[in-house]
Amino acid sequence: MSAGTELAGRLALVTGAGRGIGEAVVAALVEQGARVLATDLAFENVTALAEKYGEQVTVRPLDVTDAAAVEALVAEAERTLGPLDIAVNVAGVLRSSDVLDLTDEDWAATFAVNTNGVFHVSRSVARRMAGRGRGSIVTVASNAAGIPRAGLAAYAASKAAAVMFTKCLGLEVASRGVRCNTVSPGSTLTDMQRALWTASTDQEEATRRVIEGDLATHRTGIPLGRIADPADIADAVVFLVSDRARHITMHDLYVDGGATLRA
Repeated sequence: MSAGTELAGRLALVTGAGRGIGEAVVAALVEQGARVLATDLAFENVTALAEKYGEQVTVRPLDVTDAAAVEALVAEAERTLGPLDIAVNVAGVLRSSDVLDLTDEDWAATFAVNTNGVFHVSRSVARRMAGRGRGSIVTVASNAAGIPRAGLAAYAASKAAAVMFTKCLGLEVASRGVRCNTVSPGSTLTDMQRALWTASTDQEEATRRVIEGDLATHRTGIPLGRIADPADIADAVVFLVSDRARHITMHDLYVDGGATLRA
């Protein structure tokens, strides 16, 4: 997306902003003129953003699983930076395991971030947005929320819950001018994706397998023939929070190159 002023004057909160899709979302929002409050559990991952973008980006550590910490941060942001116009839930974790080997701790930890974290952040910002009669919330989910994936039961289930939660929230606050949507990426070149490639030390080979699919695990390939770049996901997010999407809410936008055949 070319630089512009589409989001000039707006303040956005982004979780999981330290790398991957979250970092790309921050860059895309800044490019369109927004000020951004970039947060991450690993604070060292976001400090470089403040150095790179200057006053346009404020960084704070945030554990989205801690409801009190989320509420305190949102309250501080609104007091010191101004009203939040945009919130983007990117923070997420992936712990891959077949269900028969999945531990209680891995299941709980996955839902704590991917589902509870979305609830904590969305609830806090939506209360304020609804009172002002405007705002946009986008949750970055996954195409795994809509199609079964071997070894990803906890991740897929947590993302499916986040999608439906965001739609229900969107229904409740639509009459008060707040739009709530989700973006569901497929395979994207991030550290999370690379962590799934540990069985192969050859990135080119691992990439080919993702694009072509895997009959043994009932995984479809990617019809467009490429793995997404984080910027592809960020561009979808920026569209949904912009006025170009002013009549779109409760929508789940798949950005996966056709990988799920929109099942």
